[in-house]
Amino acid sequence: MTGVPASAAGGTGAKPVRGGKLGTAAVNQASLWNIANILTMLRLLLVPGFVMLLLHDGGDDPVWRAFAWAAFAVAMITDVFDGHLARTYNLVTDFGKIADPIADKAIMGAALICLSSLGDLPWWITGVILARELGITLMRFWVIRHAVIPASRGGKIKTLTQGVAAGMYVLALTGPLATLRFWVMMAAVVLTVATGLDYVRQAVVLRRKGIAAERAAGAGSGAADVPGAGAVDVPGAARDARTTADARGGAEAER
Repeated sequence: MTGVPASAAGGTGAKPVRGGKLGTAAVNQASLWNIANILTMLRLLLVPGFVMLLLHDGGDDPVWRAFAWAAFAVAMITDVFDGHLARTYNLVTDFGKIADPIADKAIMGAALICLSSLGDLPWWITGVILARELGITLMRFWVIRHAVIPASRGGKIKTLTQGVAAGMYVLALTGPLATLRFWVMMAAVVLTVATGLDYVRQAVVLRRKGIAAERAAGAGSGAADVPGAGAVDVPGAARDARTTADARGGAEAER
């Protein structure tokens, strides 16, 4: 599900990328109205539509819930493609860095809250998942000055499992499928907690290393700071390099 500050990328100074005409066109339009941002905005617009479809007629109509599932599926698919396009064609913008993680959390949060309000999903499951997502997002802001937590396979599996489980709950399933969706959701909860704890561990370790490296670099820079020596702000340069490398991949790592 998916947001972390990163450097802005515009249409100037971009290196040629693979993809022929599509790649060239994408790089040239690295502004607010590029394909990656349009997909992100579409996902944001789908959130209220999804909620209305799911809650229509008290949330008991299987047909309307099927429509809601379709909207949810489209939102989850665009979540995959907008990040891929942004990284592949250098379409990173300030808007995308903020809106992409918001859209990720909004569609999943809306699904979980609506399902719990309908009585289909226990509130404790919704609370655990939302607390983890909010906590990890805040933790990333806490550690981003020192390091970027790399994407993990477990985080990506967690996001996929959450999407599948929530989608199964959106559909009006009965019998064995209703039992199956419960166990899929339990797997999602376990992965949510496990990956969350792992991200916390990584954040603490990386922050400590980042602070130690900055102190060491600052000490070295101070020792070399003599008239005419041309001392360089190493910590600031390192932070800029890390921020530039973060791009939309940082948002992907959060999952």
